[in-house]
Amino acid sequence: MDNLPKCQANYSALTPFTFIKRAAMVYANRTSIIYGHVRFTWHQTYDRCRRLASSLKSLNIVKNNVVSVLAPNIPATYEMHFAVPMAGAVLNTINTRLDAKTIATILKHSEAKVFFVDYQYVPLAREALMLLVAELGKSGADSKKEMSMPLVIVIDDLDSPTGVRLGELEYEQLIYQGNPGYVSEEVEDEWDPIALNYTSGTTSAPKGVVYSHRGAYLSTLSLILGWEMGSEPVYLWSLPMFHCNGWTFTWGIAARGGTNVCIRNTTAQEMYTNIALHKVTHMCCAPIVFNILLDAKPHERRKITTPVEILTGGAPPPAALLEKIEGLGFHVVHAYGLTEATGPALVCEWQAKWNKLPLNDQAKLKARQGVSILTLADVDVKDLATMKSVPHDGRTMGEIVLRGSSIMKGYLKDEEATSKAFHKGWFATGDVGVIHPDGYLEIKDRSKDVIISGGENISSVEVEGVLYKHPCVVEASVVAMPHPKWGESPCAFVTLKKNPNGNLEEVNEANIIAHCRKNLPAFMLPKKVQFLEELPKTATGKVQKFQLRALAKTFVVSENDNRSSSKKSEQVNWVRGGYDNEPHQEQIVALSRL
Repeated sequence: MDNLPKCQANYSALTPFTFIKRAAMVYANRTSIIYGHVRFTWHQTYDRCRRLASSLKSLNIVKNNVVSVLAPNIPATYEMHFAVPMAGAVLNTINTRLDAKTIATILKHSEAKVFFVDYQYVPLAREALMLLVAELGKSGADSKKEMSMPLVIVIDDLDSPTGVRLGELEYEQLIYQGNPGYVSEEVEDEWDPIALNYTSGTTSAPKGVVYSHRGAYLSTLSLILGWEMGSEPVYLWSLPMFHCNGWTFTWGIAARGGTNVCIRNTTAQEMYTNIALHKVTHMCCAPIVFNILLDAKPHERRKITTPVEILTGGAPPPAALLEKIEGLGFHVVHAYGLTEATGPALVCEWQAKWNKLPLNDQAKLKARQGVSILTLADVDVKDLATMKSVPHDGRTMGEIVLRGSSIMKGYLKDEEATSKAFHKGWFATGDVGVIHPDGYLEIKDRSKDVIISGGENISSVEVEGVLYKHPCVVEASVVAMPHPKWGESPCAFVTLKKNPNGNLEEVNEANIIAHCRKNLPAFMLPKKVQFLEELPKTATGKVQKFQLRALAKTFVVSENDNRSSSKKSEQVNWVRGGYDNEPHQEQIVALSRL
């Protein structure tokens, strides 16, 4: 048997861009994309992707060049998930919620050759490019040779063109000029990179996560199987495509010959209108979208006549919220994942016997992170010091570890971080959880102090770094506090410097928040600033964040502004020993990191 080698007839590299070729053949006249009044069939979408890939090649894009895009969920963003790898390049979808400084950092680090910008984000892109020019100007001659400015191409609106430009080129111009007979670049090695996604918000410096063609292909198949997605789904793009390439459903909808309903904004009216008009069958979102749907005004709502499947991640939805959203006609499945795992790695796979349970018990089961998708070779909860697995008792905690083909290739230009993440043959997630007797996993806490606000990951360390830059701040610690709309939001605890007279500096909450606003994206701003005489610390000087979290849970933040209320005074005197040494189980909010 060893004398039966691989050959062209029995082996081809796995890559998800083959899904669109099949879709164009099998589902040629089926609607592929709906965007306002714009409609495309799969034959037309494949034609447009080949034309774009051809134009990219004519712009001297070569293998493994990075092509960045700053755009919402529009047809162009979807098409680039196929066209860019068809040209042999690597797609980098940038989070549209980032500030100009972070975008400039991503463009520089990725060495992007082309930068596609939606017309709506031209002002933001222009600011980022100006920062990039200034940064390159500070670099030495050698750095300038290695890195040049990306070619900027504006994506005008297909439905209602605006004429906005940033440079000479426009997206539809490339489509028009491209060759419809273009033959895709062959993937020589399925381990070659297909996408680059940055973990913005989880570290003070974004890390570039590299996906392989093989990992993206297998993750796509696993998710459409795990979600039991049938053929001809109608998929509403309520999840940003820049989130792990839309959790791989950018490729998955082509694999199932479905219809992509693209929307620029996740407003209640836009979602309800499209669900009713196009008979949407599937959508993904963070639980924050549930609140948008539930809080819709009467004139924004539309009756849902057929069930809509929702795959949610970012935070386990509370039981009461699940009951409310499912009462409207939605069926919710909970997933857990990370950028490094190519999106969802665990899905709370439903069992028929659970249908007999009370709704509240069903909701508790759905809130668990679940079992691994098929492309993971293994998932476990271990004590990282001994690498021993924890007992399946639902109580003993350890770190969640993963391994399999859907795990990233590694971090771009960061061998140290890559080596640290791949711990003794496993990918260490940094999340602490338990395994229940039935084998289902549940997160209990996070070893990294990540705050998840509306599905966005916020690094407490990054926010603390900005707070420390304030001239009057001596110490700062940031933890999660409850937010009625976003689930969690940053809460800052600070101690102030004393002036020469021995009195505290005259600084208030508004002043601190204004300082943060100059240095952070809006979604990372603290919604509450609490002044303390001193931060609670261990004997070795480490801040005891679990005590701060317990205090933060007593604060109430308004849904519409930064004003918070609490029974505590503005200046809190910390009483040592006022809290238990360990947080109570019921106080811990289990959150996924998608």
